[in-house]
Amino acid sequence: MIIDSHQHFWKYEVEKHDWIDDEMSVIRKNFLPSDLEKVYKNNGIDGCVAVQADQTLEENKFLIELAEQHNFIKGIVGWVDLKNSGVESDLEKYNDFSIMKGFRHVVQGEADYNFLLRPDFLRGISLLEKYNYTYDILVFPHQLGSVLEFVKRFPNQKFVIDHIAKPYIKDGFYDGWAALMLEIGKQENVFCKLSGMITEADYKDWTPKQITPYMDLVLKAFGAGRILFGSDWPVCLVAGEYKSVKKLVFDFIQNLSRIEQEAILGKNAITFYNL
Repeated sequence: MIIDSHQHFWKYEVEKHDWIDDEMSVIRKNFLPSDLEKVYKNNGIDGCVAVQADQTLEENKFLIELAEQHNFIKGIVGWVDLKNSGVESDLEKYNDFSIMKGFRHVVQGEADYNFLLRPDFLRGISLLEKYNYTYDILVFPHQLGSVLEFVKRFPNQKFVIDHIAKPYIKDGFYDGWAALMLEIGKQENVFCKLSGMITEADYKDWTPKQITPYMDLVLKAFGAGRILFGSDWPVCLVAGEYKSVKKLVFDFIQNLSRIEQEAILGKNAITFYNL
């Protein structure tokens, strides 16, 4: 079974989605399950994990309703305010929805490099294990130092790094990112998504050759047992078609064993998110 571990849905609104700049204008429109279902049929994808694109509780309701109507959505990564002293009531509420697998905060958008280490945020994270929730780590490379300290504090919490921590592939940034990813990969509770890579390269001129060294490093750091295939649809459309994202990863893993390929393409996502 092939699982796309990272994609989004939204009804486009100018203010809500102000992060979609002019260079990304191709995705300034609605993206809903009816659109993705066609893409999956054409690319042989069996299911997906829908990840929050808006930091509101209304986003969770939106995604839950979509999942109730479309069974190819196998899990949801939502949002709650983990800094809120009363966050446990939200966690308890969503525990009634088996489709809700975990949560994410857009840490990459926080000005504080050490946002993950704020005491109130750490308290919120400490509650996730009780409910068997996962946590998606969305950061830029300059935040990886705090990520390393963060994940060490919670050795039993299931973490996954989104988009290989968004290295600046376009600018050739590698060494600092690589060193920290190798250290983070030593923490066996941390997984990593092979997703969001083509949008960190040049939108128009990226090549697999540019991205392969980054995938090589992720494979070295996390091993085939802790890597998840993800498309980052529809964001990936600013730099290519879905099939080009799929081909990038499929070509990269073609020399691995069948068991390793099956793990990366689906079984790891099923295990991590309890799909």
